Amino acid sequence: MKSVWIIDDDRSIRWVLEKALSREEIEYKSFASADEALNELTVSLPQIVISDIRMPGSSGLDLLQTLRRKHPALPVIIMTAYSDLESAVSSFQGGAFEYLPKPFDVNHAVELIRRALAQSQRKQSNSNENPDAPDILGHAPAMQEVFRAIGRLAQSNATVLINGESGTGKELVAQALHRHSARADKPFVAINTAAIPKDLLESELFGHEKGAFTGANTTRHGRFEQAEGGTLFLDEIGDMPAELQTRLLRVLSDGNYYRVGGHQPIKANVRIIAATHQNLDERVKRGLFREDLFHRLNVIRLRLPPLRERREDIPLLAKHFLQKSAKELGVEQKTLSEAALNYLAAQDIPGNVRQLENLCHWLTVMTPTQQVEIADLPAEWREGSPAESVNSDWRAALAQQVALALQRNEPNILDTFNKDFERTLITQALQHTGGRRIEAAALLGMGRNTLTRKIQEQGMDDTGAA
Repeated sequence: MKSVWIIDDDRSIRWVLEKALSREEIEYKSFASADEALNELTVSLPQIVISDIRMPGSSGLDLLQTLRRKHPALPVIIMTAYSDLESAVSSFQGGAFEYLPKPFDVNHAVELIRRALAQSQRKQSNSNENPDAPDILGHAPAMQEVFRAIGRLAQSNATVLINGESGTGKELVAQALHRHSARADKPFVAINTAAIPKDLLESELFGHEKGAFTGANTTRHGRFEQAEGGTLFLDEIGDMPAELQTRLLRVLSDGNYYRVGGHQPIKANVRIIAATHQNLDERVKRGLFREDLFHRLNVIRLRLPPLRERREDIPLLAKHFLQKSAKELGVEQKTLSEAALNYLAAQDIPGNVRQLENLCHWLTVMTPTQQVEIADLPAEWREGSPAESVNSDWRAALAQQVALALQRNEPNILDTFNKDFERTLITQALQHTGGRRIEAAALLGMGRNTLTRKIQEQGMDDTGAA
């Protein structure tokens, strides 16, 4: 079951509801503001929402309006003080599930939440869609920054430039920016400017009039017209030919464009999101990209991190892709052994998320056993020296454990991991020397007395080390 979201700037209200839901074994997440919850929507979706009206920043009614537009089936319970009832009641015409007046009876609140959960589950079971499955996954700090940026840009029409290596998910981010914007009910149109021949790209973008050139037997609407009122995603913008750069600059400058062979200006009402794997700053310096167009596009820039900068997300992504492939193929889901997961987390994966997804699909089809081991990986994934694999393997495992500890907000993380690391080194050295402390100390690069003190501090005297 997905969680109940509690949104209130009053900590005591959140605490009361959290305790009540815990007793009922109902999962929950708490937020001190509607803005925090709106940002979280880019990552996950709750089963129901229970929100106060009056909070700093966006109000509960602002939140309700956004949820009604983007997730109309999501039940929202509005909490109100008695003085707010009139405004609250009028807002419920916009689709709130129910209101909960303050001060409220806890049992009544739980009953109301259970009713809302039941309604949500009924609607979910009657739908074949799965709107809560996020298409962009990641716990890494770099991805959380991307999620926060999407949240901040939700109500903006600003032009966005997305930088990222091939396979990092630039189009997924563009779709998310569109889906969480005020243009969400209008078209999202994507075009890869590098994949279309130079002599056809102008017509693809701007359309053409009948008779504009040989073969133009009818008037054709280009991508700008197809995206009217919505979002136009220009992928691999860095490869756009110079003459098309000039035409695009004109559209961004005055908002008008002409079909090929046309004489009447057409007003463009689209939001531009561009993306490239190239360094546009460098291409501008080399004269390969117009500087004035670069500045027009570079209003807001988002950088998508490569997978090697978010290794802690690899297990999460791999599990998601294995689950997705199993569902598509109608087979039982494969699982990766801990060793295989750690091995993958240590790889650079130049093709990034797309390459990892392709690997998971290959494993689903080709691996004979249910649990995938390192030996089951394709040959190209197993190339490289064993020493390098082991060396990077433990670092990846450490990074994964640190990431988990950070997510759990564990205290004294550095001290805990230092002690574990030190204990492991001492244990392995003593096992290697048969318990001879002088030799173990020399191998570890410390004095015998220092080693003895550390053994005592770690409570290792019972190991029988001499």
